[in-house]
Amino acid sequence: MTKDAAYICPECGVRSPASALTWCCPRCRGPWDLDFRAGAVPLGALAGRVNSLWRYEEALPLSSPRASLGEGRTPLVPLADTVSAKLDFLMPTLSFKDRGAVMLAELARRLAPRRVIADSSGNAGTAVAAYGARAGLDCTVYVPEATSPKKLEQIRAHGARLEVVPGDREATARAARAAADEPGTFYASHVYNPYFLHGTKTYVYELWEDLGGRLPDTLFLPVGNGTLLLGAALAIAELEAHGLIAGRPRLVAVQAEAVAPLARAFEADALDVTPAAASGGAAATLAEGIAIPHPPRARQILRAVRDSGGEFRTVTEDRIRDAQRDLARRGLYVEPTGVACWAAALAEPPAGTAVVPLCGAGAKTGMAQ
Repeated sequence: MTKDAAYICPECGVRSPASALTWCCPRCRGPWDLDFRAGAVPLGALAGRVNSLWRYEEALPLSSPRASLGEGRTPLVPLADTVSAKLDFLMPTLSFKDRGAVMLAELARRLAPRRVIADSSGNAGTAVAAYGARAGLDCTVYVPEATSPKKLEQIRAHGARLEVVPGDREATARAARAAADEPGTFYASHVYNPYFLHGTKTYVYELWEDLGGRLPDTLFLPVGNGTLLLGAALAIAELEAHGLIAGRPRLVAVQAEAVAPLARAFEADALDVTPAAASGGAAATLAEGIAIPHPPRARQILRAVRDSGGEFRTVTEDRIRDAQRDLARRGLYVEPTGVACWAAALAEPPAGTAVVPLCGAGAKTGMAQ
């Protein structure tokens, strides 16, 4: 069913078969990692392979997918002299979340649960709904009441049921986790299930391929729950372990100034998000997709940024608005969350080469007001 892989808790060491529906560590209730050894991807053999993220088959814990919609292989285009943008909003559901959602849907298809549930501020939910439909799964998506109407429409269009939860993103996650404990339920969590990270890591494998076997000096990455950043760190570690890159890029993690618990924890040299760093809850921000006051993988995110010699940056609401308008004038219509990294790069241009991800299409939210 899968390659040789098993769930393992990074904090407790508890293990579980990857075929189980156990969505978190039963001891600490924390998210799983995946005990999986990725093989070396042969750069010279990629040209004739399928034009999707599944071309990196040696590095993926699943193979022979039926749930694929051709996701991945998004364009890399220049924005400035040394900064390029990867257009991950050009995915089947118009966001980078497709990279991980296809892995969850493919795994769920093979496990054949009674139902699949997910929780999301929008983009992960639309991705799980779409790939769940592709895989023939019964899906329910939990969303906060402030979710963009266009994203709600997209989720419904794919045939998933919507559970609109009063309150913020944290309230939505709590509701979904309670439902995830019901028998026969597969929790398609982009935060708790590590298969999602093995999907998002293909973002870096694509950069590595497109840049001829190297990576840029700096990777800007938006961080709420940190699924793109952790996937990137995973891919970098795999490429380095196989001797396929000469050095690691710096990871620059970007948060909205209004909701920046990880940036504050990083500045305080803390190992985890502290109550002080997470205080204030999910304050209003245009970058709804990264408005996460208590990310479950905070310790891993902070460690990954520090290990890379990187840093955190925060961007104001005005800078988000300005960056969205700037990209639109360049022909790129991107939602506010998806422009956060470009806003950070504009405020403080990086030294050396850098890549920013444009993660979600502007058609999902409209222009920031």
